[in-house]
Amino acid sequence: MNKTTHRIAAVAPGSIAEELELEPGDVILTINDQEIEDIFDYHYLVEDEYLVMLVEKPDGEQWELEIEKDEDEDLGITFENGLMDDYKSCSNKCIFCFIDQMPPGMRDTLYFKDDDSRLSFLQGNYVTLTNMKQKDIDRIIRYRLDPINISVQTTNPELRCMMLHNRFAGEALKKIDTLYEAGIRMNGQIVLCKGVNDGAELERSIRDLMEYQPYMESVSVVPVGLSKFREGLYPLEPFTKEDACEVLDLIHGWQKKSMEMHGTHFIHASDEWYLLAERELPQEDNYDGYIQLENGVGMLRLLQEEFTEALADAPGNDGLEKEVSIATGRLAATFLEQLMGQLTEKYPHVRVHVYPIRNDFFGEMITVSGLLTGQDLKNQLSVMPLGEKLLLPCNMVRSEEQDFLDDVTVEELEKTLQVPIDIVKSSGIDLLDAILGDR
Repeated sequence: MNKTTHRIAAVAPGSIAEELELEPGDVILTINDQEIEDIFDYHYLVEDEYLVMLVEKPDGEQWELEIEKDEDEDLGITFENGLMDDYKSCSNKCIFCFIDQMPPGMRDTLYFKDDDSRLSFLQGNYVTLTNMKQKDIDRIIRYRLDPINISVQTTNPELRCMMLHNRFAGEALKKIDTLYEAGIRMNGQIVLCKGVNDGAELERSIRDLMEYQPYMESVSVVPVGLSKFREGLYPLEPFTKEDACEVLDLIHGWQKKSMEMHGTHFIHASDEWYLLAERELPQEDNYDGYIQLENGVGMLRLLQEEFTEALADAPGNDGLEKEVSIATGRLAATFLEQLMGQLTEKYPHVRVHVYPIRNDFFGEMITVSGLLTGQDLKNQLSVMPLGEKLLLPCNMVRSEEQDFLDDVTVEELEKTLQVPIDIVKSSGIDLLDAILGDR
C-alpha cells in the first residue's frame, strides 16, 4: 500500500470522521482488517453498519476505531488522492494516439497516457481493456460499477492488435463478453482512421457491437485527430467531405436498424462528421438523451437548442448596443455564426465577431477549439476588433489554473489583447448571458 494515496485531505464538519477526531494528514490503513486498494474498495467497505478502522496519525501512532452507523452513511472523508492509488499508464502504442503527436517541451502531465479503468467511472475516461486483469473485471462485477466506457476501435481482433500495437489487444475484446454476461452497462468509442478501420471494418464493428445490446448502450464514432508532429508515426490521412458523407450514410443506416430492433439509435457520429460533410445536425431525439455528449456527439445540437430557447425567452431590447467577439476552432465557426444571426434578428445593435482560429501550433488539420493554444490566440486576434470583451469556450483552458495547453494564462492573453476575457461554460444559456450581460 502506498500510504500517501490513503492520506486524508479534509474532514467534513459535523461528520462521523470529525466526531472520531480524524484530521487531515491521517492515513487510513485498513477497514475490517482489509487493506484498501483504491477509492472503490473504500466505498464498498464503509457501506457496512459496523466498521473497525485502523488509522495512522502523522507521528506514527495507530488508532483502532470502532464505528457504528447507518448503512451507506458517509464518513465525511476526502482523500489527497481522489483515486487512493497510483494511476495506471497505458501500455499500448496506438497508431492514432494524440499524445504521441505532441511537440516536446510542454508540461509533463500532457505526456501521461492513462489507461485506468477506474477513471472510466470517476471521470468518464475511455479505456482499452488491455490494462485490466481478471481481478479488475471481477471487482467491477462484484461492486456493480457501471457504465464502463470502452475504446473499442474495431472488433476485428487482428486489426485491433495492429491499431493498438499490442499483441493482447484482440484477446482483450473477450472482456466485453464477460461484462455483458454480468449485466454491466457499457458505452463504446471508435476512433476512425481512414483506410484502416473504416468502410467494411466499421460495418463489422457496428454489427458486432449491436449484439451486446441492451448492456452496450451506445457507441460513438469520432475522426482521428492528426497534428503536424507525426514524423516516424503510422501514416494516416485526414478525412475529406466525401469520406464524411460515406461515414454518415453508413451510421444512419445502422441507426435505422437499431431503432427497429431495440428502440435506440445506438451508434452515433460525432459533430465533426456533420460539419465536415456540410450536413444538417440530427434532431435532438436522435441523440438518445445525449448519452455520448462527452465524446462530442450532440454538443452543437444541445448548444443550439439551449441558445434558441434562451433567446426566445429573453425580453428583447431594440436599443441595446454591444460589441463582443468569440474565438473558436475553425470547424465550428460557421455554426456559431448562424447562431449569432439569430441573435441579431432580436438584438439588431448587438454585434458579435466570430473568429475561427487557425491551429498553427498543432497544425491546420486540428480544427477543434479544445486544442487551441494561447499563442495562436495572441497572434491571430491581436489585429482584430474585439469589442468590449472576448468570449472563449471553457474547453480551451484548465479550470483551476486558467491556462491554455501551451501554459499561456488567461491573464497574459488579456494583457496582450487589451480586452477582458470571459471563459464561457458549454451551455447555450451561458453563451447568451455572456454576450448580452446586463440587459
